[in-house]
Amino acid sequence: MASLTHQEEEKIKQAIEWAEKATSGEIRVCIEKNCEKDAYERAVECFFDLKMERTALRNGVLIYVALADKKFAIIGDSGINRVVSDDFWDSTKKLMIEQFKKNEIVNGITLGIIEAGKQLKKYFPHQSDDTNELSNDIVFLKD
Repeated sequence: MASLTHQEEEKIKQAIEWAEKATSGEIRVCIEKNCEKDAYERAVECFFDLKMERTALRNGVLIYVALADKKFAIIGDSGINRVVSDDFWDSTKKLMIEQFKKNEIVNGITLGIIEAGKQLKKYFPHQSDDTNELSNDIVFLKD
């Protein structure tokens, strides 16, 4: 199983909590060691395995990372994809790649989460009656 220190996990969870204060969108992080297929394809599988399509506004986002294979993907649900341009996730991916190149994986993930929250806020602002529909815990998949 891919692993992070407790401190690194907390940093990622805090980034999710911070980002979700600005948006009604739901952000999750899924990490595994290896990915033997296309990262986007694997992220789609994980998205549905985690039942992320069940949010009321269909505005869930999954950041998928395969640590050893140095692959990642960002998946937005249909509610997001209906209202954003095709290049919507480019700024988020760019921030993450810059950090990943410096082997700053946790910083890359946390910056990606924060940027995703900022981007989602434009289309899905936080609502006063917003509830946390998906766990903020990191999902670690066994290889």
